[in-house]
Amino acid sequence: MDAETATASTELVPVAGRRVPALHGRRIGEILAEAGKLQEEDIQAILDYQLQQSIRFGEAAVQLGLVTEADVRNALSRQFDYPYLAAGSSSVSEEIVAAYEPFGKHAEMMRALRSEIIARWLDHEAGGKTLAIVSPDRSEGRSYVTANLAVSFAQLGKRTLLIDADMRNPRQHALFGLDIQSGLSAVLTGRGEASSVRQVAPFENLCILPAGVLPPNPQELLVRPDFGWLLREVEKNFDVVLIDTPPGGQFADAHAAASSAHGALMVIRKDHTRPRAVTALGEKLSTAKARVIGTVLNAI
Repeated sequence: MDAETATASTELVPVAGRRVPALHGRRIGEILAEAGKLQEEDIQAILDYQLQQSIRFGEAAVQLGLVTEADVRNALSRQFDYPYLAAGSSSVSEEIVAAYEPFGKHAEMMRALRSEIIARWLDHEAGGKTLAIVSPDRSEGRSYVTANLAVSFAQLGKRTLLIDADMRNPRQHALFGLDIQSGLSAVLTGRGEASSVRQVAPFENLCILPAGVLPPNPQELLVRPDFGWLLREVEKNFDVVLIDTPPGGQFADAHAAASSAHGALMVIRKDHTRPRAVTALGEKLSTAKARVIGTVLNAI
């Protein structure tokens, strides 16, 4: 999206004694000032230059060298309640392109996948809120897809919970910059607390339940009734629940998690995943009575 597209033809509203453009009642000048990017005298200079050149407020601010285009895009994201992160601003990994590059092609692919899930599964009576993300082997992009999809749903305004059920080689805590001391393993053994679920700033609609301390019996924990009970409970507070799983071709944990969820999405990697592995995993999921709603080809 062009950083300036959304700021055209707005009313003027007071900010620090001046009048600056506003959209939907939110002020781009005020947002930039609150972020420490503009002073009162900067706002007046921008307004004067804006009138002289007949251009938008953000464009004028950039041309005057008072802010960067990234600053303007960030302000726009706050205007439209579409949060994302600037490079180097967070402990969240930059692998999560939906968080750092929401206007790039990879983030657009995630939005397209999100739309397919909503249209074909989430909004249907036969669908549900809980989706397990599975793959036959490691290094196929399962955790990458899960994390980016979770951010994409949160940016849409869906209350989203990401559960890391890979209690063998978890990644979500590292991707989101969280500690792993408390998480799913503690919850399933009756030692977890509400604090095990963490909100990820600035994504108000996104929460993460990390894997927690790695247990010696991850499969047994996932086949217990407690895991299914947990999913039904979190569904009461979230619109979407995504579950990251271990590689299904190596461990039965993924089959257990998928059978407790309402559906499973299989991730395979171009020039990496073997066709026989896909077939084998599909058969195992079917035996576990897990419903596969589709397959994602990861070309990254």
